[in-house]
Amino acid sequence: MAQFINSKESLVTEAINGALRTAKGRLARLDSFPHIKVVVRKDWDKSKVALVSGGGSGHEPAHVGYVGQGMLTAAVCGDVFASPSVDAVLAGILAVSGPAGCLLIVKNYTGDRLNFGLAAERARAYGIKVLMVIVDDDIALPELPQARGVAGTLFVHKIVGALAESGADLETVYEAAKRVIKNVASIGMSLDTCTVPGSPKETRIAAGKAELGLGIHGESGVELVDFTNAHDAMAIVLKRLKPHTSCGPKVALLNNLGGVTPLEMSVLAEELATSEIIDDILYLIGPAPMMTSLDMRGFSVSLLPVDAQELALLQVSVALKDWPGCLEINTPEIQPIPDGLTPIKPIPSANPDAAAFVAQCCDVFISAETALNALDAQSGDGDTGSTLAGAARALKGAIDRLPLADATQLYRAIGLELSQTMGGSSGVLLAIFFSATGDAASSGLSHVEALKVGLARVQEVGGASAGDRTMIDALIPALEALPNGFEAASKAARAGADHTATIVKAKAGRASYISEDRLSGHNDPGAEAVALLFERLK
Repeated sequence: MAQFINSKESLVTEAINGALRTAKGRLARLDSFPHIKVVVRKDWDKSKVALVSGGGSGHEPAHVGYVGQGMLTAAVCGDVFASPSVDAVLAGILAVSGPAGCLLIVKNYTGDRLNFGLAAERARAYGIKVLMVIVDDDIALPELPQARGVAGTLFVHKIVGALAESGADLETVYEAAKRVIKNVASIGMSLDTCTVPGSPKETRIAAGKAELGLGIHGESGVELVDFTNAHDAMAIVLKRLKPHTSCGPKVALLNNLGGVTPLEMSVLAEELATSEIIDDILYLIGPAPMMTSLDMRGFSVSLLPVDAQELALLQVSVALKDWPGCLEINTPEIQPIPDGLTPIKPIPSANPDAAAFVAQCCDVFISAETALNALDAQSGDGDTGSTLAGAARALKGAIDRLPLADATQLYRAIGLELSQTMGGSSGVLLAIFFSATGDAASSGLSHVEALKVGLARVQEVGGASAGDRTMIDALIPALEALPNGFEAASKAARAGADHTATIVKAKAGRASYISEDRLSGHNDPGAEAVALLFERLK
């Protein structure tokens, strides 16, 4: 897999330099680069307790992204997923520690524990007061005697960071860290493994599965579970966390493991906030990439029951762009839409035949969703099937509210429904089509002639003509043949749709941006949808 790197050997050092160049002068790195990769605060007051954390790289923005006012004093970086050396950790301790001492915050991995532990012993020989805490928040493997340290570590960084910044002594900071570690619990889920630079990508997670409890270094999780949707994924995670958290107000940290889109993370935030499995989650940190695993397509949830003091420390503002803050979870506020845009509700009327016909049309698009998406992926963004199916489901659900006994009003009502439920240019054009058809029908035109008027209006507004490789290439011949019955119309629509596969220069629609080799041999998805509709109605 191609990656935007120069070499795996220079990756971490170049990334650290890039981070420093964009840190607005707040940070520096120690000398002896690249063997010692330590990032420190430039403004540090050594009369306060220093906080040093770190570990292997690949978890960005952890740990360099949390070096600054109110959080870490120094971050010690190893190579990707590799613990930093004892000398590197010791250099970090010596660089930032003063009379108040230093707290090492270490994730529970053997290499980190040993290297940070030995560095602490050597630092004590220099006369520095050093204490160390081991974060073991991962509850995925309950039989594991040494639980892993994962994203819950960030609760420790923030709470003791605020304490240290306020001038608390080393013992106070240490005890606060231990309380957080005792109470925090985390677990993650992913749809794919991460891509380690210079190594072949693992493909152990099959389609339709998700891995629960995998580690932030790509280690296998506790089990593979069936993946259905965001709701069920979050439910699985919260059910596993529930036995490990006490009652009372909680803060959740919703962490993007690196490869999940912001859109998906917002859906997961909604599921977390509305779940009844753990109903006392009152505050949220994220959703954001906070402790990642390179490009892993997964998320983790960390839960911490908090008292008033811990909550206040979590909510202390810090000037770090990678820390999203701890905010109260609110119910979405809904305001009325502006005057004039309130949906017009047509007066419903019954007509069983019309209802069955509308439902049949909707079922055609719903059943063709996957096939049309695949076809659209050749010339667009792969959503034609979903767009049509989504509108069809909404329209089918509204059948009982439609004026089925009045064809003129029915056309208009369908146009109104599509304008409200169908996104993109397709929704607008079909809304115009049915609205114009309804207007034409009200003047006494036949159904076919009214539909032709609607089509002409679409061409006028949309700017497409026959031969431009759009749905019009199937719809024009279908309507011309429709007076001879659905059989004739379906044959004409199919011929028109198939002809679009030979049109390699689209003049309208999204396909007009696509190269000829991508279009050749593939029907236009809109034209294909029209052909499918007439074929299944004949």
